[in-house]
Formats: sequence, structure tokens, C-alpha cells
Amino acid sequence: MNNKSLLILPALLFAFFSAYTQGYTKTQHGITSTVNNTNITVEFFSPDLVRIIKSPAGTTVKKNSLVVIKTPENVALKINRAANAIHISSKTTDVALDLQSGQIKFADTKHNLLLEEKTGSTQFTPMMDSARKSFTIAQAFQLKDGEAIYGLGQHQAGVMNQRNHQVVLKQNNMQIGVPVMYSVNGYAVFWDNYSTTTFKDNEAGASFSSQVGDEIDYYFVNGGTADKTIANYRELTGEVPMLPKWVFGFFQSRERYKTQYESVGVLKKYRELHVPIDAMVQDWQYWGVDDHLWNSTEFGNPLFPDPKAMVDSIHRLNAHMIISVWPSFGSETKIYADMKKHGFLWNDFLTYPPKTFVRPYDPFNPKARDLYWSYINKNLLSLNLDGWWLDSTEPDHSKAKESDENIPTYLGTYRSVRNAYPLMTTGGVYTHQRATTSSKRVVILARSAFAGQQRNSAINWSGDVQSRWEVLRNQISGGLNLSLSGIPYWNSDIGGFFSANKYPKGVKDQAYQELYTRWLEFAAFCPMFRSHGTQTPREIFQFGQKGYWAYDAQEKFINLRYRLLPYNYSNAWQITAKGSTMMRALAMDFAKDKNVYDINNEYMFGKAILVCPVTDSLYTDRSKGPAAANFSTIKSQKVYLPAGTEWFDFWTGNKLNGGEEVSKEVPMDIMPLYVKAGSIVPMGPFIQYTTEKTDPIEIRVYPGANGTFDLYEDENDNYNYEKGKHSVITFKWDNKLHTLFISDRAGSFEGMPKTHNFNIILVSPGNGTGLETGKPVKQIKYTGKKTTVKLV
Repeated sequence: MNNKSLLILPALLFAFFSAYTQGYTKTQHGITSTVNNTNITVEFFSPDLVRIIKSPAGTTVKKNSLVVIKTPENVALKINRAANAIHISSKTTDVALDLQSGQIKFADTKHNLLLEEKTGSTQFTPMMDSARKSFTIAQAFQLKDGEAIYGLGQHQAGVMNQRNHQVVLKQNNMQIGVPVMYSVNGYAVFWDNYSTTTFKDNEAGASFSSQVGDEIDYYFVNGGTADKTIANYRELTGEVPMLPKWVFGFFQSRERYKTQYESVGVLKKYRELHVPIDAMVQDWQYWGVDDHLWNSTEFGNPLFPDPKAMVDSIHRLNAHMIISVWPSFGSETKIYADMKKHGFLWNDFLTYPPKTFVRPYDPFNPKARDLYWSYINKNLLSLNLDGWWLDSTEPDHSKAKESDENIPTYLGTYRSVRNAYPLMTTGGVYTHQRATTSSKRVVILARSAFAGQQRNSAINWSGDVQSRWEVLRNQISGGLNLSLSGIPYWNSDIGGFFSANKYPKGVKDQAYQELYTRWLEFAAFCPMFRSHGTQTPREIFQFGQKGYWAYDAQEKFINLRYRLLPYNYSNAWQITAKGSTMMRALAMDFAKDKNVYDINNEYMFGKAILVCPVTDSLYTDRSKGPAAANFSTIKSQKVYLPAGTEWFDFWTGNKLNGGEEVSKEVPMDIMPLYVKAGSIVPMGPFIQYTTEKTDPIEIRVYPGANGTFDLYEDENDNYNYEKGKHSVITFKWDNKLHTLFISDRAGSFEGMPKTHNFNIILVSPGNGTGLETGKPVKQIKYTGKKTTVKLV
């Protein structure tokens, strides 16, 4: 051995023992380590997004996420060792891995602890996934005392804050499982697993446990605020496309319109009554009443002799139509034969309708998704239909057996991927329509959802819920928690889907009229506004005529929805451009007010308007036989106004303090609405459909604090906005100067109005209140140039 070799040997030995004692390996995006026979990977996707992967030592993880579409950035990281922990830090997030226990902690860069794993809670329990060896997996986290958590999808128990609760995340009618937990402390955890998962929070910690997984795979999403956290989560899993403007109007549906003339006739009746409407919905059996023809995607029913003429008639009446399409097919349909020929059907899976000759397809197979779209495109999009009601996207599973879990899919057993079914089937329709045409924005109404589905232009509804007051109230927390799972577009069947159990006389029962009307008032302040159900008709004229209480209250709130169109459409742009949320749990905007954490019957609609739906029967009773309405005494409802701001009663203009509970009178045409001080709320003219006209626009300014609002416009129903063809006008209110600053218009698009007529109103008691137009302080003709308005 020469002298040179003697010099090299100590250096190699030092390097070897150094690596061994450190116990980790640096990678391009973080580190890997093996602790207590568990492989651990810490991988930064961005400064705020961290992936944690764990697997038993000796196993290899090869996973392509169905949900995550972002690839890791080259994040500037600092890696330091302190005692037994390795700290991997970005400019916003610090991850500490204990090299003795394997515990991981997450903190901000000021060393404020955000979340930590429970030491020793990582579990891999061997199991057989059909004939393949795998694991049941679990990981627990330690939450802070008093820390409120939300999300996990949509559930019907009326629970807002998920602390000290157990939730099974498994797709089913009325239950939407999304393994995303959001904390009021400004972070989220996304558990990337597609099997049935149980979330549980108790003295042992907050844990996710999944039936099958080769690895534990989760993402820590830092943000600091609700909006930033959700925006970061969508950066990871997919941004939200713009929906067309007409989607923010009123939808009329029924189970079902049985002829092509019936739906057109209903639309004509709305036009004759001058009640605004933008969409009709065609439910099932347009293909025929024989279930062997189930979901053929073809108009085979003789009561629809000319479906193209039907669609054209609806378009001539300035409305749109979406149509029901299912993921299952009857045995005498062409699509069934085609799917069967290619092996794309689940032959042992009993779905809806529960007939042995109806089978669902496998959307995990890309070629099956191709085939599914080809029939929708050929048979339905060719008729110029405007959207897809993708029903039963769980899918329905009738008479489920344990052996069904072993049904093979393109990506593994049904057990291992079942929760991602709605993501895959809606994703197939979205991506194929985008590839087919850009002239129509994709519109999908879906009954179930999974993480990432927001990128598919999917609007979820809450399922086939019962017509009951407690069910109405439970819709609120269900929709809010779905929004906190990153999915912003949601709605419910106005009046509940099944009415006959409680209200056998349906629309003729005044007790049902009260429930339906209150549900409609709530729905007017949901992202989608849609009337639907079975066993009784729901059209406004079925409730009586103008001058009757139920009709008048419904008409009032439909008109209010349309007057708020500039507000709603601009908020939709905030969802697309900035990761915002339309239907907002109070904890999103008032995280410092612990009084709001458990409130399950109030929310913000956009960042300006607080909504408190009436969810109790106040004016009808059956004590003397048939239900009768009694309006002799005006009843009231309690509303908590969050602290940290002042509030305006939307209906009166009266100013109130935050941090207090108030009592609001609620006659049948009033639902409690309050506007946060400093808000700027644009309200459009009275219109019959969303694109009828835009001016004049009433700009309501609610003084008491500074505020801003971006008024967004585009071409309404194509994807040119992605090419920059849109405009934004920014309004800024300086409360000290009592001055409204209106910016230069940024951007342009084809058909953009050259001017706008703005009626500026400083809201005060009796002016700029409720549905009707107010008296403007100043009227301006805006030409696209900045201007300043002093309001006194």
C-alpha cells in the first residue's frame, strides 16, 4: 500500500461512519431515512407542500398518484441536525424527523409547532388484497387543545368541527369521502389513499386508517390562512376551471320530465311568468323505460321523437339543458356490448338498477374512459347539450358482498381504489370534452367526489336526501366541509329528493311548502341553485300564483340570486385565479373567534355576506289535522355575528357589532343575511337569464372598514379566459377618506361592453338594502379609465 492509499483510507472511513451516524440520505427534494425498520421519505413539492412516504424496510414503493398532478419544484432547502432530529427547512416550513423514533413534526420557520405525528403510531398490518400481499395502514397525529378541524368530504350528521368524531370515508349516496383534514391553525393534511379509510379523533390522537396500502403516503399543506392553504392544496391536486356564467342562474329539474314537450313547456311557463331561469335538467329514461336499455346514452324513448328540436327550443328561449348519464348500462344497449367486448365491465358488481343485466364500467382504464366519452360525444354532445349530470358516481353498489372488494379493476382490486371512482369517471368526461371543443365550458353535476375532483369542472350535490327540516340543516355543514376539502362547487336538491315519507301530499301540503321555500332561500346562497326531487313537482307555479306567500318568497329569492350575479361570477373567478372558496365556513374568515368553530348553521357566501338559513318550521302545524299556515305572529331566529368586524343587516341597513348574538325576525320572505363592514357588493339589474344584460350595476359600499372587490367579466362560456381574454375592474374603499377608487379596466375580450353604468350607494338604514334598487349617491358612466368617487 502506498502513501497515497494510506491518505485516502481514513477519509473513506470518516465518510462512511459520518453517513451511518447521521442516518439519512439527502435527495434532490428532501431526504430519505430508515428508522425502526421503516423507510421514510421527506419530499418538498414547494416551500409549503411536503410529501411524507413511509413503507416497511425491504419494500419498494412505486406509486403514481391519481390525485396529485404537481411535480416537485427545486426548493431551496436547509438541512440541519439538532440532537436526534434532522430538520429540513424551506422558507416557510420546517420538517423535523426524529432519527430514533421516526416521529415527524411540522412547524413554521419561527419554530411554531403546527402538527406532529404521535410517536409510535405508524402501523403496517399485513393483509391479503385478494391474492396480493399488502397492508392495512394507519398514522396518528397529535392535535393541539382546542384546535378545530374540518373537511373529510361531505357527511350528513350535522357536524361542523370534526374534533372528537369518527368518520368513515367511503363513497355512498349522500356520503362523500375526501381524505383531507383542514385545521383552523392554517394547514391541511391530504392522505393519499383510495381504499375505505376511517378518520378518528380521540385521546389517542387524530388518525387516518386505510383498509389497504403498500405505503403510508400523505402531504402536509402549509398556508397560514384558510385561503392560502386551500390554494396550495389545489396547486398540488388541480386548479378549478371557470364554469359558464349560466351555471350561476336557476336550474329547474324533476324526477322526471317524461316528454320533450314537458321540459320545454315548463321553461316557457317560467318565461311567461317573468321568473328568471337558466337551465332545465333531463333526468333518466329518455332512453326508454325498459331497464335493458338503461343508460344507452341515446334518445330511444318515443316520447322524445326529436331531441335536437327540444334542445334547440330551449336554446331559443335563452336557456340551457344538462342531461343524466350513468356509469352503468343495460344489456341491450350498444355501449354495453362495446364495453363487454373490450372487457371494460365489472361483471360481478350489482349496481343500480339492481338487475343482473345492468353493469358498471371501469373508469380506471383509460381506454374505457375513451369509449364512455365516445358514446356521450356521438349521441348527446352532437345534439348541442350543455352539460352532464353524472349520476351514481360512487357507483351505487346494491347488495354488496365482501367478495366484491376483490373485483379486479385496471389499477388493482376494487378495495384498493374504490374511493377514487368519481374522480376517474368525471375526469374522463372533462379531459375528453376539453379535447373535443373549447366553445363550451365543461359542466358536470356529480353525486360523489374525491380529492382532486375540483379540476374536472364538477359540481357536487348532496345525494338523494329526505325532505325533512333536520336534513335541511345538515346540508349546511355537509357543503361547508366539502368546500374545506378543496372542492368549491356544491348544491342540494331543493326541498329534499324524497318528499312522500313526511309529506305525502307534496306541494299541496302547506307544511311542505314552508320547507321547500326555506330550502330554496338557502339554495339561493349556494354555489349552484337547483330545484329537484321526486314524488311531487317543484316548479314555482305548482305552489300557487303571484300574491301567495310561497310563490312570492320563492320569486323574491330567485330574483335576488340574479341581482347578485356580478358578485357570484366575480367570486367564481377568485376560485379559479386565486384558489378561493365561495361557500365559506365561519372559521375560514374568523379563525380567531373560537365561538364560530362549532357553528353548523351559518356561513359566509363569498367574503362579504353572512348567511343563516332558517331550518325550523315556524309557520305551519298539523295540530288540528291538515297542515295550516299561521302568519299572525312573526317569528325570530338567533344569529351569531363573528367578532372582529361590524355588520350590516342586508335587509334593513342597520349596523350591528360583531361578537354578539342577535335576534332577527324571519317572515317567510326573509332569511337572515348580514354584510361585513368594508365590503363592496355589486348587484346587477333585474334580468330573466344570466346573459340578458349587465347594466346598470349597483355598487353597494358598506362603510366601517377598508375593502376591495374585483369585478370580473369574460365571454361567459368558452375557454378564451385561459388565453387572457377577460377583464377586471378593481374597487377600493378607503373608509377614512370615505372615497371609492375605481381602477383602470385590466384586460379585454371580444364583446366587452365599452362602458358601464355604475350606481354607487353608501349603504345606510333604508337605502341600498334588500332586493330592490337603492338611491345612488352618485351615478357614473365608466369608460374603462380610473375614477374616484367621494361618498358623503
